[in-house]
Amino acid sequence: MAGLYDKQAQIYLASRPTYPAHWFSMLAALTPDHSLAWDAGTGNGQAAISVAEHYKQVIATDVSAEQLKHAKPHPNVRYLHTPSSMSDDEIVGLMGGENSVDLVIVAVAVHWFDLEKFYSLVKRVLKKPGGIIAVWTYNIMQVSPEVDPLVRKFFQSTKPFQDPKANYAFESYRTLPFPFESVGLGCEGQPLELDLPKETSFEGLLKQLRTGSAVNTAKTQGVDLLPDEVVKELETAWGGAELVRTVNHKTYMLAGKVKV
Repeated sequence: MAGLYDKQAQIYLASRPTYPAHWFSMLAALTPDHSLAWDAGTGNGQAAISVAEHYKQVIATDVSAEQLKHAKPHPNVRYLHTPSSMSDDEIVGLMGGENSVDLVIVAVAVHWFDLEKFYSLVKRVLKKPGGIIAVWTYNIMQVSPEVDPLVRKFFQSTKPFQDPKANYAFESYRTLPFPFESVGLGCEGQPLELDLPKETSFEGLLKQLRTGSAVNTAKTQGVDLLPDEVVKELETAWGGAELVRTVNHKTYMLAGKVKV
């Protein structure tokens, strides 16, 4: 996954929605201690800085050095590049050893991971009892009866260029393996559904669509998934380039603790 978003890291930072503060309050309320959190696949650090409002230290890691260049600074957040060549023991060491982490989060990224490897790491570093892991993704964009069918049509056009791992996100994490005990915020096969609204201009919508991994893959193969005629059709349905609308990203969360 490391290269999928590297070329558009700055655009990704500007176009993606911001996670509501109450999500992090909700998660923090589940852990008895608030010393250390791990934001895996942090990207630009959007989730990490929100977690840092509740935990003394956040270790935010990513395989993409380019994404980390655009990460938002915060006194409680330590950003670390973790290339795929890094061993499990090295990563556990970065976290301070086994049974050291109060909260692990993965925002819109866990489907790209080697799940068996990652979950094994989580089980090692989470505190037992008390440690929590939470993962979430969004997939469906809801705007209006005029725009929504066109957005769905666009996403259908991306499927031939999708990495198979992205299917977990398209399926709203309902098929995502999640071998952890439920803590009341979604469980394996039954994610918690949340709303993630963002006030967006038409240009903001286009930027978000263009940062999709499948769009980047198609572009490398000489295929433009957002040609002028598609953009014009979207703009007309949107109501004009100057209009600002609320885009709701349907989000799906799974949270749990290590089974003992």
